[in-house]
Amino acid sequence: MSESIRTERAVDELRPVKITRGFTEMTPGSVLIEMGKTKVLCTVSVELDVPPWMRDTGKGWVTAEYSMLPGSGTERISRRSASSGRTKEIQRLIGRSLRAIVDFEALGEITARVDCDVLQADGGTRTASITGAWVALADAMDSLVAAGHLDASPITDHLGAISIGLYEGEVLLDLDYREDVAVDVDCNVVMTGSGDLVEIQGTAEGGTFTRDELNRMIDTAAAGIAGLVESQKASRS
Repeated sequence: MSESIRTERAVDELRPVKITRGFTEMTPGSVLIEMGKTKVLCTVSVELDVPPWMRDTGKGWVTAEYSMLPGSGTERISRRSASSGRTKEIQRLIGRSLRAIVDFEALGEITARVDCDVLQADGGTRTASITGAWVALADAMDSLVAAGHLDASPITDHLGAISIGLYEGEVLLDLDYREDVAVDVDCNVVMTGSGDLVEIQGTAEGGTFTRDELNRMIDTAAAGIAGLVESQKASRS
């Protein structure tokens, strides 16, 4: 194996994580999550109603939108990118992931709209969005309980996500942009706080990878997500 491309932290080490709750004041859930140089603002708005196709079901809904702001990269990102295929795929991932840990019957006919806006991108924006959005959603649900709209929070578990890569046989946790473009295999893993898998997105960049390598990547991701869950808990303690 050649020399590792990572020199500033251990291969199984997360970038520094900072979660700032109440970052803005206009929504019941608002979180700035920072993972290394990546910064994402996650806000949650609530509506005491559901889409027409869900009315009279007694169940609520969670949906998400994602955007990279124009100044989030080294080159200006057009606002038209909000309608790109990549953007739609990421916001669907965020929505699917969050819906995995919500009891919609307990939520009742209420809609939570999650917005994840990337302020600065250095790899892992979709995974940081999911991790930060969970905190914002938990805060929004707590606000509904405090206002008397819910008896208890409908959130059933913590939720975290992390990027993972394979570079010349070496597993790397939490890829920054430089690493992301260099790895041989790039994966995103979403898990609950209890360790159940929600989604795995993995691609070999021009080659293949083995089942054993996949297992190693998932095991490393699981340890990383456990660390993110601890950061979530600490931010809300």
